[in-house]
Amino acid sequence: MSELTFDETFDFVVVGSGGGSMCAGLIMRSVGKSVVVLEKAPLIGGTTSRSGGVMWIPNNPFMKQEGVEDSYEQAMQYMEATAGQSLDAPGTTLERRSAYVTEGPKMLDFLVKQGIKMRRCAWWPDYYDDRAGGSKKGRTVIADLFDTNELGPWRDKLEPNFMVIPAYHDEGFEIAIMKSSWKGKLAMFKVGLRITMAKLTGKRWTQAGGALQGRMLQASLKAGVDLRVNTGVKSFISEDGAVKGVVVEKDGKPWRIGARSGVLVNAGGFSHNQAMRDKYQPGTSSKWSAATGGSTGEMILEMEKLGAQLAQMEEMVGNQMSVPPGIENPAGGPGVNLSALSGGQMHYSKPHSIVVDQTGVRYMNECGSYMEFCQNLLKRNKLVPALPSYWIADRQYWAKYMYGGKFPDAAMPKEWYESGFLKEADTLEGLAEQLLMDPKVLRATVERFNDGARKGVDPDFHRGDREYDNWLGDFHRQDGSYTLGTIEKGPFRAMPVVPGDVGTFGGVVTDVNARVLREDGSVIEGLYATGISTASVMGRCYPGAGSSVGPSFVWGYIAAKHAANAGNVV
Repeated sequence: MSELTFDETFDFVVVGSGGGSMCAGLIMRSVGKSVVVLEKAPLIGGTTSRSGGVMWIPNNPFMKQEGVEDSYEQAMQYMEATAGQSLDAPGTTLERRSAYVTEGPKMLDFLVKQGIKMRRCAWWPDYYDDRAGGSKKGRTVIADLFDTNELGPWRDKLEPNFMVIPAYHDEGFEIAIMKSSWKGKLAMFKVGLRITMAKLTGKRWTQAGGALQGRMLQASLKAGVDLRVNTGVKSFISEDGAVKGVVVEKDGKPWRIGARSGVLVNAGGFSHNQAMRDKYQPGTSSKWSAATGGSTGEMILEMEKLGAQLAQMEEMVGNQMSVPPGIENPAGGPGVNLSALSGGQMHYSKPHSIVVDQTGVRYMNECGSYMEFCQNLLKRNKLVPALPSYWIADRQYWAKYMYGGKFPDAAMPKEWYESGFLKEADTLEGLAEQLLMDPKVLRATVERFNDGARKGVDPDFHRGDREYDNWLGDFHRQDGSYTLGTIEKGPFRAMPVVPGDVGTFGGVVTDVNARVLREDGSVIEGLYATGISTASVMGRCYPGAGSSVGPSFVWGYIAAKHAANAGNVV
């Protein structure tokens, strides 16, 4: 058999089904090209389907429809103030940042024309809204809730989402602080009614990333995209340095699939490859990842074998979390990541709580982006023990806010106490002793924070100075800062916080057309990549919600247009 003898051939071959894979497939089908999406897992959708399903797309059409100010110039100003500040990050160049801002709105227009129902989150500020070009109202886009019954026989082949209730993001945010406003109670009523009606009508709602990928799957099936599960790619087929196809396994034997127009890799990162984590991200653990279990990095390594340049491998889409006893791995199933269950980072940003290292010292603004939060934790751990750090809250917090999907004042599981995962004491000194901290140090830390909270300021880390900080907090609170509140009423509780993730953020370097590059900057012909298999266009920063899902879609769109030589016709 010659190198270019194939068992079957398509115009375009896509490896992995997360993020932009089906977007690329829709592009190819729109110009009459054949395409196959190869997913090694038994379910379609990847980590994108498990995630919040938010896309950060500057200057998007939904902003225009709602009269929210934005422009290419403003978006680029913000990109330069965030991603553009990354050092030693070949994945982000001025040309790639410009391509992202330019093509993102076009990608959304294309998906809307394909029948994908989406909307703008009414208020989700950029994570650095105080920087030049930042948007206080936000640039995020999500999908409408989706009834998976519409998928017919594919219904049970969609990767389930982490959320277990059919709620939009803004409804979830309101429910989390429902003791502060009637809006939260109204949101709870609406979601409850939706659940009741679903039981009566037989609807099976999914939300967030499940809704996004469910809608993408529906459109892909309708368009004639060939989607295959349990079909992992083993290697690439190349000739004269150009990629011509892939090898999979079929019936226990190698099966060679040719690609006339190219191969797009969107196979996730290496969250569940501990050896790669130890090499590139020492101190982190695959046990703290909420990415799907298939994120094992082998496609990144296969591309490296072809000469692809790797970059930004130290970075991950951090997702600070507390992993309770009995949960070996947050990727073990939907709904087990406590941070995700009731608002993620919002736990650590509400009034009456702080995060401290193992000496009892506070060392960051808890309202930073989740990626920055985990970066800060790992940096701190190089100076003093901070892995894990501890989240500390008082009675005021627990009486008012949700945690881990549990309502205010709900009893915590007995095993949390028995295992030592949850510490509780009537005094701060008693809590410090349980945490093996100097009681005087913890007391001094809390008193300094309390003094600022009473004045509505954080002199050390400026928590509450940004719109994003306040959005993370209790934005219906009437008596003071939305995010600052004293920690002074017992009992006091503490839980460990570790630098989890929803995916790694480094991989192969690509150009403005999503083509994979070698170390010398030359193109590996026929090989494209998107998503977190690549060194992110966002560099070492996370500008806003959806800064990994958004780029996955945009670069999948760009790659398919280039491979199909579609130009501006789509």
